[in-house]
Amino acid sequence: MNRPTPPQCNPDELAWRKASASSENGACVEVARALKGWVAVRDSKDPGLGLTMVTGPAWASFIATVATGEL
Repeated sequence: MNRPTPPQCNPDELAWRKASASSENGACVEVARALKGWVAVRDSKDPGLGLTMVTGPAWASFIATVATGEL
């Protein structure tokens, strides 16, 4: 199976945002739009650990699943 290769990006150059429902202790993830339709995801408590890149459609599917309560 051929998987798409995520683009290289500098996390410091991305516009990160946290969910409005994130807890006061900072336990949540941050997301940012990346290059070529990719979404970058990282741990807001320790952004230096790195990031995970997912395709835009995969992120949209994840969000839709969470919104329905299935996950």
